[in-house]
Amino acid sequence: MLWLKALHVMAVIAWMAGMFYLPRLFVYHVDAKPGSEMSETFKVMEGRLYRIIMTPAIGVVWVTGLTLAYLGSYWLDGWFLAKLAMVVGMTGLHEFLGGCVKRFAADRNTRDGRFYRIVNEAPTLLMAAIVLLVIVKPF
Repeated sequence: MLWLKALHVMAVIAWMAGMFYLPRLFVYHVDAKPGSEMSETFKVMEGRLYRIIMTPAIGVVWVTGLTLAYLGSYWLDGWFLAKLAMVVGMTGLHEFLGGCVKRFAADRNTRDGRFYRIVNEAPTLLMAAIVLLVIVKPF
């Protein structure tokens, strides 16, 4: 069980690193002229971050997390159900960011840097709530 927890935490760290960094890349990409060398560089960075780091990490997070929940019999615990809801929300945000990667890759982004600065705060808030639920288990 400890090996599984360690793998889960490592995957969460990798996923969260991407969730924090990808919207920040979008903030800078917005200012790059479509078709420019800078824009093309951002496209490569964003695509690799999403496909090579974030997407495998989210898969490991879900598999190890659900396995830990099963082994620990957490399914009916209030803190776990609240955490699960927030992880579902974080997964939705992950998918939204994947759509943004595709729009930037096709030079079809319509949002400004302010939007992505705001989006950049969502993973931090969700992560803080998730950590508090897991550590404190308030209910």
